[in-house]
Amino acid sequence: MITVEQMAIAFEALPDPAFILSRSGKYLAVFGGLDTRYYHDSSSLVGLRIADTVNREKVDWFLEQIALALDSKTLLIKEYELSIKEINKNIKKGPVHPIWFEGRIQPLNFQVDGEDVVLWVASNITERHEMELKLRELSDTDQLTGLFNRRKLERDLVLHFETFNRHLIPTSILMFDIDNLKTINDTLGHYSGDEVIMAVGHICRTELRRTDLACRFGGDEFIIALPNTDLEGAIQFSDLLHACFRRYFDQFFSHNIASTIGISIGVSSMVTTDLSYETVLKRVDDALYKAKRSGKNRVVAE
Repeated sequence: MITVEQMAIAFEALPDPAFILSRSGKYLAVFGGLDTRYYHDSSSLVGLRIADTVNREKVDWFLEQIALALDSKTLLIKEYELSIKEINKNIKKGPVHPIWFEGRIQPLNFQVDGEDVVLWVASNITERHEMELKLRELSDTDQLTGLFNRRKLERDLVLHFETFNRHLIPTSILMFDIDNLKTINDTLGHYSGDEVIMAVGHICRTELRRTDLACRFGGDEFIIALPNTDLEGAIQFSDLLHACFRRYFDQFFSHNIASTIGISIGVSSMVTTDLSYETVLKRVDDALYKAKRSGKNRVVAE
């Protein structure tokens, strides 16, 4: 049989820190998590409360999770981030970068000092979380241009449309394509055509605000979402972007390419009568069609 002393040694050797916490957020016991490559030293927490150790916003969140686990009487699993800047204690050992945790919160079938308690095991999942972010970014990115893809666009436009409906915060959309790209592909080869597409991606990444969303919609067609921008502002931006494309093409491409290609842009903004973001995209597509029919290489607003 294992002895009490051996059991205590086993608890201290737990790879991940385990806390026994009361409903009110008091640290009653701390076990394991001694590897300072992955965790901060938690041994001094016993007797303190969560409110003594982290900022107010985090306190409310931790207490809410404890209450959820106790009230549901089931295991609760939550992912959360904790930075050393959010800790109200002088921590000398442990990671200096923010840590992502997977918390497993298990209600325990006893009380301490008249309070219900939980066992909270906190596993460092930072590496896994960063990998998931990279995979998500790859799944949302067009590989040729480095811009976002159609999947990301549609997901974000849903959010922009909901924000517009709720708060009337304007969002405008540009749709543009590369005039005569097929001619470049047919006469100079698809490699030259790809260079033009990559140049468009580079210009978008350079000229757009961080809050703007640029996507390759497919082939030589691109869409830009401009949050907090009304139609007048979107038209001004479209004119500036159109001129920027022209300067770049003239400067960095041969005369054969620069004299052949152009950019046609359709512009529109969300209005209260729109039923969905697809309604706006249809209007922008109509504006792009008019730009193409009117002689290409121009901006048309709807």
